[in-house]
Order: sequence, then structure tokens, then C-alpha cells
Amino acid sequence: MALAPAAQPSADGGEAGHIDAPELRLFVMALFFIFGGITSLNDVIIPKLKELFTLNYTQAMLVQFCFFTAYLLIGIPGAALVKRVGYMRGATVGLLTMMAGCLLFIPASQSAAYPLFLFALFVLASGVVVVQVVTNPLISLLGPQRTASSRLTFAQAFNSLGTVIFPTVGATLILGSLAKVSAADLTGPALDAYRVAETQAVARTYIGLAIALAIVAGVVWMNRNRLKGESHDGGSIFKSFDLLRRQRFAFGALCIFLYVGAEVSIGSLIVNYFQQPHVLGLTAEAAGHYIPYYWGGALVGRFLGSAVLSRINPGKVLAFNAVAAIVLLGVSASTGGNVAAWSLLLIGLANSIMFPTIFTLASEGLGRRAADGSGLINIAIFGGAVVPLLTGGVADLSGSLTTALVLPALCYGVIATFGLYARRPAQG
Repeated sequence: MALAPAAQPSADGGEAGHIDAPELRLFVMALFFIFGGITSLNDVIIPKLKELFTLNYTQAMLVQFCFFTAYLLIGIPGAALVKRVGYMRGATVGLLTMMAGCLLFIPASQSAAYPLFLFALFVLASGVVVVQVVTNPLISLLGPQRTASSRLTFAQAFNSLGTVIFPTVGATLILGSLAKVSAADLTGPALDAYRVAETQAVARTYIGLAIALAIVAGVVWMNRNRLKGESHDGGSIFKSFDLLRRQRFAFGALCIFLYVGAEVSIGSLIVNYFQQPHVLGLTAEAAGHYIPYYWGGALVGRFLGSAVLSRINPGKVLAFNAVAAIVLLGVSASTGGNVAAWSLLLIGLANSIMFPTIFTLASEGLGRRAADGSGLINIAIFGGAVVPLLTGGVADLSGSLTTALVLPALCYGVIATFGLYARRPAQG
């Protein structure tokens, strides 16, 4: 069945400026599920590569640095691509790029070279960026502006569903294959053989993902002409940066940078944090099975949040959740055992509504410049590269993962301030 003609988004992003294509919401939610799940697999491969290549925390966090650097480099070009070819064709390009990144894990595994794994992650993330440039503004346009936060939060719940399922499978397929011997105990040809054998588990996982992505890309391409009437601002991609003159948008972009950085930092440290004797003292595989609880909190929170945000001021909800995250970090840092573990995992619940709420509050009133705004927001996701790397550096310098939690706490403090600032509607 063909989609109904879409309304042209109005200049002020008002009630009349949404696309009337309800069937497209399922497509968008499927994309949220895919790129959310693939991103969360980084939390599984970090401890794997850390052991295989005997890395410190800073070196291990290069996984997140290379992955999220793609947001800095591809955000604006990705937005330009989507403006040129449209949402559906842009999504196809993104999915095929993700597939190429997954396939690059084959030569990376055969050579057992850490830099090649980092390059494969960058290519994979480049595709994720393009897909995300499509999904965030599109779901905002698929309904009235007044319920955009609620709608995007509901779509993000499918992103969280992917972050629960993918690490659950990945912890078994990737971490479960770790041999009893440690890479630190081997040298020369024995070490090279061990790394090649162990990285095969990573490669097989991503080959399976490549096959799935090829199928999804084919389905999207077959439906490339189903979205009718979409419209984009035709200005230069460099013109996008003038949006940073809008105080509300610039503050929101900063908060996206800090939020993604804090969320990724915590998720990346869960395995090593839970391996500490004063916390749970688990093996890497056992600790890896706790990662889905962190992302599962975001899943539950987003379903609940979609209802809460339709009734309570989004800015106030954002401020409340950011303060809750700071409190939970404090509890985890000052305790041990199950209390320290579960208070850290509960931050996933506090995180649940942050990205979609910050995005919609920052982008309020952009109208036909939604794709430009989404491109800049995607650049801000570069925080997922910077903050985890700094967090790893703090952990190495202090010799304590607990001390490193101070950095995410500072990020949440700024986000709480933005929530209070943006609780009032944007001025035209």
C-alpha cells in the first residue's frame, strides 16, 4: 500500500509541518533497533580486545574513540547526502556502509592487528551515522511537534531493545570464547596464533550481522520511492553551523556530547568494574552478561518515558533523571558488592529519556532545517569518543575505576542545568 502524500514541514516546525506517513514508523523503529544493537556490541569487544592485545584502559577506549569519531567526520556529509537523495535512499547507503564495516572484521581477524579492528569499527560507525541522520528527524516529523519528545522516546525504546539483545548474544559468542590462557603469558608465534584464533569469534559475529544488514538494505531499497513529499532546506552544508548561534540549540548539542560520552563511558567499564574484587569479582564472560541490564533499564525507561513525557514537561523530566544519575554514581562509588553493581546498572534507567529529550528540546522550531540540525547533533555524538577516552585516562592515572566515575557525574550535572533551562518552549 502506498504511503499518503506527506505535508511539507513548516518553517517554524509547527503542528501543520509533519509528514503524514504512519506506516513509516515501523521502518524507523527497525533502524533504531539495528544501530542501537550494533553500537552496544562495543561494550563486549572492549574487554575482549583489552585482554588479547594487553591494553591499558586508555588504549582499550580507542574502540569507542574510533567508533564515535565517525560522528564528527561523517555527521555533516551524512546530512548533505540525506538532503540530496532523500531519507530512504540515504538509509540504504548507511546500511550498506555498515555491512562493509562488518566485513572488514575478516581481514582484521586474519591479521590479528588492533589498528585494523579500529578501522573496521570506524567504517561501521560511518554507516550508523548516516542511518541516524535519517531516523532522528524523520521520527520527529511523523506526527505533531507537541508530542515529538514522546514519539522519539518510544522509537528509542527499540534502540534499547537492540542494546539488550545484541550484548546478550555477544557476551556468549565473543567473551565466552576466551581461552583459559592469557595473552600476557604468551610471546612470539604462540601469541600471534592465540590472537588469530580468539579474534575469529569477533569476526564470525560481525559476518552474521553483515548478512542481516544486506537483507535489510535490500528491503529498504525496494521501498525507496514510498515516501512522498519530503522536503529539505537546500542551503550549503556549512550553513548548518549557523544553527549554533541559537543558544538553545548550541546548549542542547553540548549536552548530547556530554550525555553520549557519559553513557558510553559507563557501559564500556561495566565488565572491568564488575571484575573488581570489591564489587562482584566476576570473570569477563559473567560480567558481560550484566551489560544487558544496563541497556535494559533504558529500554524500560523509554517505554515508560514516552507516556510520562506526553504529560509532564520534558525539561523537568530531563533534569530529574540527570540528578538521579549523579546520585546513583555516588552510591556506586562509595559502596561495594551488589549495591555498587546495581546502582551503576540503574543509571541505564536514568539515561532512558535523555537523548531523545535533549534532541527534541534542542531542535524545537527548526522546521525544514531538521536535517541540518540532525547533522550537527550527530557531530555532537562525538562525545562518545572523547569522554570515554578521558575516563580511561583518569582510571589509568588514578589506578581506580571508581575515581573515573567523577567525569560522567560532571556530564550529568550540565545536562540537569539544560533541562531546567529548556523547560520553557523555544522562542521563534
